[in-house]
Amino acid sequence: MAGRIPAGRAPHFVAPAVLPPVLFSMPLKSLPEYELLAEQAHGHLCAGQILGLRLALYGVRLLGLEDPAGADRKRLVTFVEIDRCATDAIPIVTGCRLGKRALKFRDFGKVAATFCDLRENRAVRIAARESAKSRARELHPEIADKNRQQMRAYREMPDDELFRAQWVRVAISPQDLPGYKGPRVVCAECGEAISFQREVKRHERTLCRGCAGERYYSPLA
Repeated sequence: MAGRIPAGRAPHFVAPAVLPPVLFSMPLKSLPEYELLAEQAHGHLCAGQILGLRLALYGVRLLGLEDPAGADRKRLVTFVEIDRCATDAIPIVTGCRLGKRALKFRDFGKVAATFCDLRENRAVRIAARESAKSRARELHPEIADKNRQQMRAYREMPDDELFRAQWVRVAISPQDLPGYKGPRVVCAECGEAISFQREVKRHERTLCRGCAGERYYSPLA
């Protein structure tokens, strides 16, 4: 059946030949409504937040998701590529969270995100255009403050001026999907439990990635 993923196989999201038209008759919230939610979650509202909201709205509309944070929540996995303000705004629209295993971070340093529809096996990557900043200056030279200038322009600019959209293929392993349940193992060095097959084999020993040499921290004792 369509959307079913055979056990042990990673789903591949196939790129359609052309981008479908964006539908605007969906029961998504308005941008001002999302801005209020983003400001509460992030602590302030800025140009990056508005850009992230617009980026997410564009992505879910291209996928045809009518209620990404509600009825369609189990269909969507989102990959984000930067740890800045825009990324905090994306879950406001999508409902994808790290704790739900529906938000994946890839540190590419780009204001971009890929939205994967698990049911239809397709994905679209949306990247912010660098030219959007200069376009904001052209649209509102009367606003001296850069952040306020970009906030105003990012609310008004059409999607294709703000973003580049590209249909892509994403392979998500079964153990990286939301809802995956698998055995936990224990690191032979530190004794801590490891989930989701993140263990490493070293000389016939099962180690966590930290004990295998991938620590991001240095123990003090």
